[in-house]
Amino acid sequence: MKNYISTGNNVTLPAPSDVASGELVIAGALAGVAVTSAENGAPVTLATGGVYELPKRITATFASGGMVSFDVSARRCDTPGAGRYPIGAAIEPAANGASAVRVRLNGVTTAPAA
Repeated sequence: MKNYISTGNNVTLPAPSDVASGELVIAGALAGVAVTSAENGAPVTLATGGVYELPKRITATFASGGMVSFDVSARRCDTPGAGRYPIGAAIEPAANGASAVRVRLNGVTTAPAA
């Protein structure tokens, strides 16, 4: 196909804020993990699929396969709720007291929950 561009697994966009490599980023309707660090407005490549260990709210709990959302203001994963962006599913349990959750990213567009 002449119009094929890429698989879309990695996309490069302007960073919506200063981001560190490995940090989850919401850029418009896309969620992805920053491949490299970037300053606000500079190009940053986001990995939009795969499994990543991401920080979570310490009291949030997830079952294997449970939905994981992202709280942009806190910059961490949380349980689904108003204002949070659905990003994927936990691939293993994450208990109260754990600081991270392993998430399989959806690789689709997202928007804050109502």
